[in-house]
Amino acid sequence: MAAQRNYDLAVVGAGIVGLAHAYHAHRRGLRVAVVEQNDGVVGASVQNFGHACITAQSGRALEYARAGRRHWLDLARSADFWAAEAGTWCVARRDDELAVMTEFAAERDDEAVRLLSRDEILDRVPVADPATAGGMYLPFDLQIDPRAAAPAIARWLEAEGVDFHWHTAALGFETGRIRTSRGELSATHVVIATNYDVDRLFPALADGLVRCRLHMLRARVALPRPLPGPLFTGWSLVRYSGFENLPSTPDLAQRLAVEHPDEVALDLHQMYTPQRDGTILVGDTHARDVSPVPFQSEDGFRVLLDETRRLFGSDIEVIERWQGVYSSAPDREFLIAEPLDRVHVVTVTTGIGMTTSMGLAADTVARIAATVAA
Repeated sequence: MAAQRNYDLAVVGAGIVGLAHAYHAHRRGLRVAVVEQNDGVVGASVQNFGHACITAQSGRALEYARAGRRHWLDLARSADFWAAEAGTWCVARRDDELAVMTEFAAERDDEAVRLLSRDEILDRVPVADPATAGGMYLPFDLQIDPRAAAPAIARWLEAEGVDFHWHTAALGFETGRIRTSRGELSATHVVIATNYDVDRLFPALADGLVRCRLHMLRARVALPRPLPGPLFTGWSLVRYSGFENLPSTPDLAQRLAVEHPDEVALDLHQMYTPQRDGTILVGDTHARDVSPVPFQSEDGFRVLLDETRRLFGSDIEVIERWQGVYSSAPDREFLIAEPLDRVHVVTVTTGIGMTTSMGLAADTVARIAATVAA
């Protein structure tokens, strides 16, 4: 650890939520340190789709997602990583899926959701399912290079004067001080953004929090033309909170459960994000445990491949497979608490960390900055 300094804010965790807090604090002129137990950015922040699915959120998550959008675009320019205002495409392959999309469009303004006819969706998205009934386009959503973005932000912040203490474990906390594996660090405020590992630091606070394991893969898919951006399917409509309370969503969920029980058992979310090298990220399934099981069944990958062939009618060459892991908790999207004075725990407890991190951190840092200024 470098010579000890007194910081306005110390952030524990160099995932995207932690980096977002460091970014907003730095923008406000605060003295910032980041403590990370690994020697680089790993975990959910590089294992994801790189998809900021802003429009499909609701409530506080929608507020954070919308507020964070401009910061993602600003950071892409400053930290020099790829980001695109690609929007999200969603294909409806049954009338009940199109019904949910129609109801969703009626709740949001025309700029946020554009309903598409069958011909319009087929003209833009190379799906081959003859049952395609229509679709929608969500133009405000973003796409970010998932493997480059968080590491690039960390490098840029370090060059900007934020102190990073890599390969340093946080061992204990009290107001104004962190004990680490490399000595003590003083800070007026501490933000703990360690994703699912918060249960190792504050087990009582994290009661009910588990680790959600995913089947994910990167593949080459023989398409007649590239995907224009991230692609949702009917499975997406039973996953995101923006669709949850629509009148037709329960009927769609029931139909999927009856027709696809194996996929429901795997908690399938069938979505695709194209990469700049021509490959496509394909996912995902979900299994929740307190401790992640190291062994991963081939069933999840088989379902992803079968559903991809069914949707596109194309051959698939798998390039990589991996088990993503992120924090999950029942009936809430965020764990935000202050277990000690000026020690803040901030965790996204569902798979929308990339989507909400920038807005979430801006909110937290605004409250911290007000006390530092005082």
